[in-house]
Amino acid sequence: QVQLVESGGGLVQTGGSLRLSCAASGRTFSSYAMGWFRQAPGKEREFVASISWSGASTYDTVSVRGRFTISRDNAKNTVYLQMNSLKPEDPALYYCAAADRYTFIARNYDYWGQGTQVTVSS
Repeated sequence: QVQLVESGGGLVQTGGSLRLSCAASGRTFSSYAMGWFRQAPGKEREFVASISWSGASTYDTVSVRGRFTISRDNAKNTVYLQMNSLKPEDPALYYCAAADRYTFIARNYDYWGQGTQVTVSS
């Protein structure tokens, strides 16, 4: 069992930055691959980025490539999403999730946080 709590969301202007955090507890955090997903009102959940258990491998979706960076600090049981150059298309509820395999498929993630809201003003 893993509990995940996201934080760091808020309102930012177009071109601005936010850093999302996801704090994990319950079981050995370092044994899980982690991912970030987002869901805007009326839209399906979308993959954003993922990171392997060691942090050695990362992958992100084309729409955020070069702007967002996923990282993790296993000593702090925390995964981060650094969001730079935010665009009007980025607002959504952002979720972090944990999986026992490195994956970008939402259904393969076993544990989910409650989400943190990101809003971008134009």
